[in-house]
Amino acid sequence: MIRNALGLIETVGLAAGLEAADAAVKAANVKLLGYELTKGGGMVTIKLSGDVGAVKAAVEAGSQAASKVNKVYATHVIPRPHQELDCMVSSKENIGTEEPAPVVVPKTPVKPAVTETAVAKEPVPAEPEPVSEAVQEPASEQEPESESVPVPVPAKDSAEICNLCNDPACSRKKGEPRTTCLHYSRLEKE
Repeated sequence: MIRNALGLIETVGLAAGLEAADAAVKAANVKLLGYELTKGGGMVTIKLSGDVGAVKAAVEAGSQAASKVNKVYATHVIPRPHQELDCMVSSKENIGTEEPAPVVVPKTPVKPAVTETAVAKEPVPAEPEPVSEAVQEPASEQEPESESVPVPVPAKDSAEICNLCNDPACSRKKGEPRTTCLHYSRLEKE
């Protein structure tokens, strides 16, 4: 995993560790491998990798920035670490080295978007939207049934809607005689 150099900055506190990591990656062309919380003392170890000169510059810049926030406990640069150290550098306690989680695709079927070219090649039957009986008009003989699309009724404000049946398709307006309501015969029986 690490073929160039390994840089370590150990600080007291996560805030100082984050400041060290920020200054280090801004100072030189290094890769941030992550950080590790030590067992006790509130110490955080920042791990970097890159070319030897870049890692030395990054560790120096990171330790100076972290010392302004809190105490820097130790810094160290290993020029060419042995392969056996890979398991220690990328241990399960190391935070920030996990690969991004795979994207989970839902198993629900997705309806394909209907485009004009798709309709021209092969007509796709559309599911009709539920529309009240008063709005739905019978299909004329000139238009085929598959091409008829129900036209939504424009929304009316509360003064234009019948206050007896509350049906937006009713032609009666508030204040008009009850007999002009579409549902007058039904309302009279109740």
